Amino acid sequence: MNTNFPSFKVNITDTLARYNLYLNVRNDGTYPYSNLYLFIHTSLPGGKTASDTVECQLADPDGKWRGAGFGSLKFNRFLFQRMMAFPRKGIYRFEIQHAMRVKELKGIRDVGIRIEKQSR
Repeated sequence: MNTNFPSFKVNITDTLARYNLYLNVRNDGTYPYSNLYLFIHTSLPGGKTASDTVECQLADPDGKWRGAGFGSLKFNRFLFQRMMAFPRKGIYRFEIQHAMRVKELKGIRDVGIRIEKQSR
C-alpha cells in the first residue's frame, strides 16, 4: 500500500435500514508488523465529513498470521461499524489511509470496504 489512498463511492437509497461496515485486508508474509492502523475518512451527501481510526490485528501474539488463505497470502475481514444508519440518501465516499509510521507498507496487497444491509 502506498500513498495512493483507495476510495469507494456508495449510493445509499434506504435511510431506514441498518448496515454493517467491514474492512477487507489482504496481506502477505512480507508485512513486517502484526497489526495495521487505518484512517477511514467518510464524505456524506451535503458536504459533512467524518473520520475513524481502526486497528486491524493481522497476526497472533506468537506471530502466526490470522485470516484465510493459502501460503503466506491471507485475507481478513474486520467489522468496523455495526448497525450503522446512513442519515441521508445519496453518494457516500469512503477513503482508506494507512496510519502506520512508515510511508509505504510492504506486504499489504489491497484493502476494501464491504457494506452489508441488515434484514429488518
